[in-house]
Amino acid sequence: MWSPLSKMEFDEISTRVRQEVSKRLDVALCRIGLPPGRNGLRRTFVLPGRFFFSANELSQRIRLLREYLPNEAKDIVAEANEICGHRFRLLGYRDLDYGAEIDWHLDAVHGLRSPLIPWFRINFLDFAEMGDHKITWELSRHQHLVTLAKAWLLTNDEAYAQEILSQWYSWQRANPYPLGVNWASSLEVAFRSLSWIWLLHLLAECPVVPSSFQNDLLRALALNGRHIERYLSTYFSPNTHLLGEAVALFHIGTLCPQISSAEDWKKIGWDIAQEEILRQVRPDGVYFEQSLYYHVYALDFFLHARLLASRNGLEVPPGFDLVTRKMLAVIQSLSQTGPPDSFGDDDGGRVFNPRRNRAEHLTDPLAIGAALFHDESLRASATLTEEAIWLFGESALNIIQQPNSRSKTKSQSFQDGGVYIAGSFEPFPQQMVIDAGPQGTGRSGHGHADALSITLSFCGRSWLVDRGTFCYIGPGGERNAFRGTRAHNTLAVDGLDQAKPEGPFAWSSIPDTQTDLWIPGTTFTLFAGSHSGYERLPEPVRHRRFAFQVNGSFWLVRDVAEGKSLHLLETSWHFAPDLEVFNRGNGFVATPAPGRSDGPQASNHLTLLPAGDPRWKSELLSEPVSPAYGAKLSAPVVRSSARVELPAEHAVLLIPAVGDVEKAGEFSRDERQQGDVGEPEAIYRYQDRHTTHGMIFRGAQKAVWSFGPWTSDARFLYFCVEDQRVDHVVFCEGSFAQLQGESLISHDATLQYLECVKREGQYQLACSDEVAARSFSGSVLGSEIVI
Repeated sequence: MWSPLSKMEFDEISTRVRQEVSKRLDVALCRIGLPPGRNGLRRTFVLPGRFFFSANELSQRIRLLREYLPNEAKDIVAEANEICGHRFRLLGYRDLDYGAEIDWHLDAVHGLRSPLIPWFRINFLDFAEMGDHKITWELSRHQHLVTLAKAWLLTNDEAYAQEILSQWYSWQRANPYPLGVNWASSLEVAFRSLSWIWLLHLLAECPVVPSSFQNDLLRALALNGRHIERYLSTYFSPNTHLLGEAVALFHIGTLCPQISSAEDWKKIGWDIAQEEILRQVRPDGVYFEQSLYYHVYALDFFLHARLLASRNGLEVPPGFDLVTRKMLAVIQSLSQTGPPDSFGDDDGGRVFNPRRNRAEHLTDPLAIGAALFHDESLRASATLTEEAIWLFGESALNIIQQPNSRSKTKSQSFQDGGVYIAGSFEPFPQQMVIDAGPQGTGRSGHGHADALSITLSFCGRSWLVDRGTFCYIGPGGERNAFRGTRAHNTLAVDGLDQAKPEGPFAWSSIPDTQTDLWIPGTTFTLFAGSHSGYERLPEPVRHRRFAFQVNGSFWLVRDVAEGKSLHLLETSWHFAPDLEVFNRGNGFVATPAPGRSDGPQASNHLTLLPAGDPRWKSELLSEPVSPAYGAKLSAPVVRSSARVELPAEHAVLLIPAVGDVEKAGEFSRDERQQGDVGEPEAIYRYQDRHTTHGMIFRGAQKAVWSFGPWTSDARFLYFCVEDQRVDHVVFCEGSFAQLQGESLISHDATLQYLECVKREGQYQLACSDEVAARSFSGSVLGSEIVI
């Protein structure tokens, strides 16, 4: 009891005490017939604030939607018809039947119902008591009522408006304040408030909506705002919860001045949004929850708040826009080759349209950013969305619907967030994303045990993926299975996760992840990092991972387990569910599944080639991947494992290609005794037809090493030999290199990198130090060599 209190500041203690007293006072007031918020409206007329569109602009928005996004318009009507039948698409679930009379407290997936008791007495994380609270909450966000309103505008069918009224009043009767789980999260009250505000403006000219509905809705918003303000998640969950609550207060305060507390809520909401954008976003623009979905979630809130502020004449600090644009740049960088591959938790919800909850929808903010900031670089990556049409009207077309030219895929990094992108554009766009950041913030509630995990995409398709989230609570162990280490493309030790799960939203023994090397060159990218997750074991283990990309050729991923004694090592390679994987010679080949590709993508494939090592066994398995919260698909996974004495290592080659699947080359580790003086730590060789690729790793300690014709002190050296001549060499973190006794490069200080490649008969040089480059002797590369 006293230990948690001793860690709290006075403001936190006083806030929590005030909230506890207020909860119980609300219950007492309701019992004596004096419900809170009953006198929340002003008696005099006050001019409301400006929404994203006026009633006069509704017909224009509908025309644009029909003309430019006709499929989305048809889907709105189709979903509205399902809603009228009380069948709902919630999160990743479809066709959930809630019967003739909607039970607003039911988890229809698991058939469990939460009790109608004071909200603060409900343990919504107790699955046995109420099922999955997210399903119940999702329905009560009332975003589906917005769908009905849009369907009325598209069709003029009054049945949709009548259904809105029926369901809205049904919800009011079933959720008397302060009873039930739908009051248990201030964020859920915030989402519901935003939906009701959209209803006010979408139904502004609907003839079947009585004037009493607007007054009833405003009174309900007054109660919502009071609840949100009193129970802000300032200390409970100060992340997207607090942010969403602030944005809802800002919307209510700005757009509903009829409410007596509106001006206060407007200020509170906008102030918190400005504070949180600086606190919750890392300096490089990565959201601090270490989850791409939550990154987009937060960005949605920031963008809507930013646009509403500017439409209502509020000053927007330059720092607010700066951080927003950095967040947009993260999404843009992760989507260079197609839909971004997610990492961390997938919440399943969105601020505007909850159906936009798949990987291909995570770029939606780029359209808003392009229109809001008139940004040509964002426009080149954006596609027109329904949300952009509703928010901007014609100007969305002027900014987005212009001929665009995507920039070339390139390597980029966001070092505060630990996101590293190894990319190239020849012979086709391709990128690997490496997660080398912190596991999250605090106890990493929405982060996964995925240190040094990678995802891979090329030609507009995901190939190696994160398995997703699936659920937060459930009857089985799915939560930990999906967020655990073996669910990610990284190394697991002794079958354990890199951190210890402590309930559904916390971890302990959280690893420290560090980046040792990040060198994006002209023809290559090199990454090296490590983490401490397994140093908690009785026999500590440190995992080091190296990822080396030869642009337009392959990736090498090398895993090193430092330590001693016997351990089980496992590396997992999770493929996208729309791929088929089969054994081919000494490796595995992934191709698009029949019927799941079109056009030239049908010939794309990825070869995964483990280094030959009799101690390691690689097998092809099938495990579930979750593309959205609550959805599961079977997907292939290759898992390589060995029970070995440490130190030990293993490596794979990843070879993307277009065209017929051909026999892969030979990939092996040099078998000579390692650790001798003058020997590199590891040497890998890939023999492909007439080409030999060599990759030499020196080790952490700086020392001179020799291998075959090479002598150097480089931490890493790559060479490619064709027709017995070196036509490509990459030299990293060293001061000299000799080939067959002749100096290739020599400098009096350590160079970050030097690379030389032969193109059209000429050697092209790039170097991190222009002065050092002058000592490079390219003529040495012309001599015949024997490896």
